[in-house]
Amino acid sequence: MSIAERSVTRPAGSPPAHRRTVSRRMRHQGEATPVAKATVIFICTLWVVPTLGLLITSFRTKDDANSLGWWTIFTDPAALGRLTTRAYSEVIAQANLDQAFVNSFAIALPATFIPLLIAAFAAYAFAFMSFPGRNTLFIMIVSLLVVPNYVALVPILQLYGDFGINGTFPAAWLAHIGFGMSLAIYILRNYMATLPKAVLESARIDGASHFTMFWRLIMPMCVPALASFAIFQFLWVWNDLLIALVFIGPGENEPITVAVKGLMGQQGQGWQLVTAGGFISMVIPILFFLALQRFFVRGLTAGSVKG
Repeated sequence: MSIAERSVTRPAGSPPAHRRTVSRRMRHQGEATPVAKATVIFICTLWVVPTLGLLITSFRTKDDANSLGWWTIFTDPAALGRLTTRAYSEVIAQANLDQAFVNSFAIALPATFIPLLIAAFAAYAFAFMSFPGRNTLFIMIVSLLVVPNYVALVPILQLYGDFGINGTFPAAWLAHIGFGMSLAIYILRNYMATLPKAVLESARIDGASHFTMFWRLIMPMCVPALASFAIFQFLWVWNDLLIALVFIGPGENEPITVAVKGLMGQQGQGWQLVTAGGFISMVIPILFFLALQRFFVRGLTAGSVKG
């Protein structure tokens, strides 16, 4: 059969065979394998099942929570009638959560935006400015990521005691800023390294200074990376208990994590109240993540893989 005859036998408007084959390959290329799907389902189950247990426990009575497992609610229909919101009302009354919420915001917001601003300046210098020892200094900063935070708690606590700032908000700000600065510089510098340098060269030819290029060009283009680190830092600071206990502790400045921890007695009683307080404290992190999640994947992948 000649080429003309084969072209005639093909239905009008249909693509050639090789194009259909390529399109099918591209369509199947993005599909996950059964092993990958099973792995994702297994990991999600490991996260969801304990969280579901905590949620159910927060609505159970004290006697049921201390005597029966949370999974018995699925086998004992009578347990459904004993569900109550009493734990939530007791938490709000005992833990003074309104003031704890304000304190957590007073700690989390400055501890998120201050290192973000400082790290953005440092990342710009590492990405677009030449100075002696630039690469060595950047490697030293990134290497601090492997140092455990608790190694520095005792020296920092002694230093804060000399300055008399233990138990205050600045003590928590400085600790979170110092511990989060390395990750911020790493993410932002690598993201800035992927930006088109032709834009900066054009601005430099027009006479723009480094400060102008930083505020008017780099910062608007780095919104995904800034949002990615903001999510990491805010969630870390909001959910932190160790630094809050060491540098602030119980009292009028205690954040919500310390307030919820105080609901449990020394003998372990009242742990069903902790589950209710934990879910109350989860409201703000969930809303913050949902507000910025559209930037999360794009900024995280570009900031940690490329460059």
